[in-house]
Amino acid sequence: MSRINYMWDEKTVEENTYNNVEALPTRNNLQIPRRLFHMANGSVIATLYWLSFSHSQMIRFLGTIACLLYVAEQIRINYPQVSAKFLPITKFVMRAEEQLKESAMVPYAFAVLLTIITFPKPIALVAIFTLAIADPMSAIIGIRFGKRKIVSHKSLEGSAAFFISTLIISNIILFNFVDASDGMIILLSLLIAFFTSCFEMIPLKIDDNLTIPLFVSFIMWMLFESFGIVLL
Repeated sequence: MSRINYMWDEKTVEENTYNNVEALPTRNNLQIPRRLFHMANGSVIATLYWLSFSHSQMIRFLGTIACLLYVAEQIRINYPQVSAKFLPITKFVMRAEEQLKESAMVPYAFAVLLTIITFPKPIALVAIFTLAIADPMSAIIGIRFGKRKIVSHKSLEGSAAFFISTLIISNIILFNFVDASDGMIILLSLLIAFFTSCFEMIPLKIDDNLTIPLFVSFIMWMLFESFGIVLL
């Protein structure tokens, strides 16, 4: 079995290369399996909520998942000898900086749960799909093709991918759930995508898996109230 080093500073990366030690990826790596895992989780949850599960069923389902995930994360952190046995699999979705703390899946799960509890179904669906699709698409495009930096760690290309993904998601959901003209729905979608893309560029220290769905939900609620939008 190959050795895996959990540190992620620049000096350690150089040592890993010299000693042929496998290092876990960081947030600056493309890590496609993690991005796809991220997309699949949120997309499945949002689709189930849209087409099958009721509000109360979704809360019970996600509440159970979030609690089990939190317990599993505590076991992983506090019993590294147990989690080490699963490294050949988990290394594809884990980051080096998550070895000594909870992974991004914990705020991800609780943010989705809070969004569903707090906001109406159409708003929650846009927020969850944005987290599931727009966020990883932004990272993939930004890391792979990003050349023009807007702010630290954010490129024009990545932000454009986030904006376009959010715009498409908002249009699809709003056309199915909002009682308004086509022009109003397109305007709302543009505003949601614009404000969310601007927020996504802010270098917060809080995990964006938590902040993105809650911000999307909040800005949608504000826009709906301002324009007097009626949900179907």
